[in-house]
Order: sequence, then C-alpha cells, then structure tokens
Amino acid sequence: MNETTVIAEADKMLSRKEGGVGTIIFNNPQRHNAVSREMWEATAHMLEQFAADDEVRVIVLTGAGGKAFVSGADISKFEKERSTPEGIARYNATSDRLHGIIQAYEKPIIAMIRGYCIGGGMGLAVSCDLRICTENSRFGVPAAKLGLGYAYNGIKRLVDLVGPAFAKEIFFTAKQFSAREAYEMGLVNRVVPDAELERVVKDYADTIAGNAPLTVKAAKYAIVQAVEEDSKRNHARCAELVAQCFASSDYIEGRRAFMEKRKPAFTGT
Repeated sequence: MNETTVIAEADKMLSRKEGGVGTIIFNNPQRHNAVSREMWEATAHMLEQFAADDEVRVIVLTGAGGKAFVSGADISKFEKERSTPEGIARYNATSDRLHGIIQAYEKPIIAMIRGYCIGGGMGLAVSCDLRICTENSRFGVPAAKLGLGYAYNGIKRLVDLVGPAFAKEIFFTAKQFSAREAYEMGLVNRVVPDAELERVVKDYADTIAGNAPLTVKAAKYAIVQAVEEDSKRNHARCAELVAQCFASSDYIEGRRAFMEKRKPAFTGT
C-alpha cells in the first residue's frame, strides 16, 4: 500500500502509507467530505488493512479539499440510506462497527482537522486518540436541528473527553464552535496555523512511530480502561501488556540506545 490506494464509491476514500504512518483521506470535497454508509465501510476496511501491517505504527485521518475534515453524514443519501427503520438500523450498525474498530484499535489514531468537523465527523474525531486542528476549524453536533437521536456510546465518548457540562452545551445548542472554543473545552489537543497543520501532524506521527510500539500499545489500552466503568476494566490485560514491554527486545534496545547516546531502533518485538 505504498502507492495511494483508491476505494469506495467514485474514489471518495483514499489511503496511503509513508514510512510508519498510514493515512486515510475522506475525499468528497464537493460536499465538504460528507460521508455515506459505503464510505464508513471503506474506512473500516482501510483501518483493518493498516492494523494487519506491522510497518504501520500510527494512523492519520483527514479530509480532502482544505475546507472540511468530515462535515457529517451525507444528507443527500438520507432518503436512500436512513428513511426507513431498516435503513436507519443498517446505517447505525455500520457506523457503530467503525467506532468499535477505532475503540479497540491498538495503534494510535490522529485526526488532522482543517475546516468543518461536524456531526458524524465530530463523532469520528472524538473516537481518535489525538485531535490537531487549524485555527479556522469549526466543530458542532447539529442533531437537535435535524431531529436525530444520538446513541449512548457516542454521547459517552464525548462526555469522557470534555465532561458533562460541555457535552450538554454542544448537544443542547447544536451550535458550531470555533477552534479556540474547542481547545478550551478539551475537545482538541492542539490548534495550529493553517499552513503548519501538515508539518505539525507529521512531526507528531513520526515521533510516535519512532517510539516503542509495545509501550505505546500498553499505554493506549490502559488509558482506555481508565475511563471505563470499574466493573468493565481489564486490569489483568493491562498487566499483561506491561509485562510484554519488559520481556521485549525493544526494552533491551531502549536501554542500550540510552547508554550509547543514540536513537533507538524499535521493532515491536
């Protein structure tokens, strides 16, 4: 997958691999990267491909066209995809499956956000591990303006990230919020000038890809467990992943590189 790979309806999803970083691009700029059910399915497929590729250590999700990350569901598809109970159930099952893949994903996922990050796009970004956006980015969940119901799992992910007070503000008002407001809420990790976005995200991705994969994997799993209800936390798995770090050749390499004052070459073993 070193060459750009095209998948999904009318080339609306793209993926590429550069070094240890896999990138998935929502490519529907005419509709501000609004997403159909087929595009969600393609995203899940691409993530599964990158999960199986040991060379890929970090994933970046982004949108094409310079005006949007993802502006939500493609409303032009609602009559076809979400106008009947069966259609709604199928669409929801597809998006729930994608969020489940992201939730269980062992590799870090960065949302690189420029412009609109609305509705399902914000739900996608909230599912990622890090969110880096430009100063002109806009965030919001317009469900209350469309009469849509929002499932518990999506609400919980937002509450875990920004807390109940801001989650209520986002959902009750259905307003669009600025990048600065999103940062103040804790919705995004960093706000950068538009011209700096790719450089900053590349620096983050390359830095993470160069670190010990088993350590990053163990840390991500434990952090996810930390926001779960106590009865659902898998402490044994957390301990198992930590033990794998100490038993790895990467632990030996990390110590040697530190003593030899050189950059370590981690292999994930």
